[in-house]
Amino acid sequence: MCSSSWKTMAVALLLIELWFTIESSLAHPDKIVKLPGQPPRLSFQQFSGYVTVDYKKHTALFYYFVEAETDPASKPLVLWLNGGPGCSSLGVGAFSENGPFRPNGEFLVKNDYSWNREANMLYLETPIGVGFSYSTNTSSYEAVDDEITARDNLVFLQNWYNKFPNYRHRDLYITGESYAGHYIPQLAKLMVEFNKKQNLFNLKGIALGNPVLEFATDFNSRAEYFWSHGLISDSTYNMFTSVCNYSRYVSEYYRDSVSPSCSKVMSQVSRETSKFVDKYDVTLDVCISSVLSQSMAINPQQVSERVDVCVEDKIVNYLNRKDVQKALHARLVGVRRWTVCSNILDYQLLNLEMPTISIVGSLIKSGIPVLVYSGDQDSVIPLTGSRSLVSRLAKELELETTVPYRVWFEGKQVGGWTQVYGNILSFATIRGASHEAPFSQPERSLMLFKSFLEGKPLPEVF
Repeated sequence: MCSSSWKTMAVALLLIELWFTIESSLAHPDKIVKLPGQPPRLSFQQFSGYVTVDYKKHTALFYYFVEAETDPASKPLVLWLNGGPGCSSLGVGAFSENGPFRPNGEFLVKNDYSWNREANMLYLETPIGVGFSYSTNTSSYEAVDDEITARDNLVFLQNWYNKFPNYRHRDLYITGESYAGHYIPQLAKLMVEFNKKQNLFNLKGIALGNPVLEFATDFNSRAEYFWSHGLISDSTYNMFTSVCNYSRYVSEYYRDSVSPSCSKVMSQVSRETSKFVDKYDVTLDVCISSVLSQSMAINPQQVSERVDVCVEDKIVNYLNRKDVQKALHARLVGVRRWTVCSNILDYQLLNLEMPTISIVGSLIKSGIPVLVYSGDQDSVIPLTGSRSLVSRLAKELELETTVPYRVWFEGKQVGGWTQVYGNILSFATIRGASHEAPFSQPERSLMLFKSFLEGKPLPEVF
């Protein structure tokens, strides 16, 4: 073949490639071409943008979606929600915990234990007013509660499927942590109800990390955790359990009626535990990367503190870069800067007192598997409260133990402990993990996630 023919073919191939690129862009307007500073030669696609959930109020939720590293067509879809309430699944979940990258200066560093090794990961900034999610009607930020959030999240998923119809009816899992112990069960309940009319959501399971499930049990387990880990004295422990427990203090705090007795107890607890110990990971120094500030709302005595500024600053700086926002198809509406946790959202924090463990029970009755897992170094929502709630629920549902309480392994080390009831309700700890377990123990968290998706017990041997 002559050289001119080769040149003609080369030009034709370039034109075909350009056509496919343009067609792909048109088919997926939310596709991310490249994030500033990302590693070269990625094996997966990324998307981000907005899904409108209320056209009258011009309300839109922001999402970040990364397809699985390999064979995304065969992998399930996993929705990840962070808590707060009011903290970002983009900044906390995606960019510090289990997403593909973590900001480090001008660059993004590859996370070798990203959960998109096992699934297509969808991160949602919810409720309205969190991160890049916005409404042009500022009244939308007022009196937001669990019911509104669950409804918006359901509408988001319905409309997101219109953007990505190939994921409609794909196996779907919902995971998250902290106040997502409210978000996730309530969203899953709406899905189950919706499916009775129109079978859209192929929900296969939910996983809740260090979750708020039952206000009093979760919060009051903190006293024993503090005491058993040497953070408070015997006398303070006695006061913390008899004079004023933590759930009472939080209830009084959010009603602007803190009693003198509770104020005295909490002052003593704060003095002994010290502001120099990270309550979200009691084994780490305060500036070593472990957690972000997503749970500040449920720790009112610490509201003025900044947790883990070393990591948070990197994320805040990265997501406030104009070139990054452009690449993400994101915009700031009504705020000057992107923040980890919203400072414009007025969330009804007394929703904390509404238990969601009963909703978890109803989901199990509907045949949806549930995993509750705990980073065992977290004193905010300690493992002891979560474990007792799961055990109590198993008894109420008359579920027999199918995997007795035992250790599980990852990388020839003990990864944590686990127990399974009726092959549908599971509890697990992640050894050495913080409130944000995938950040502090990425390898062990990935193993737990993989086992959860496969519906298999955690490894009994290494």
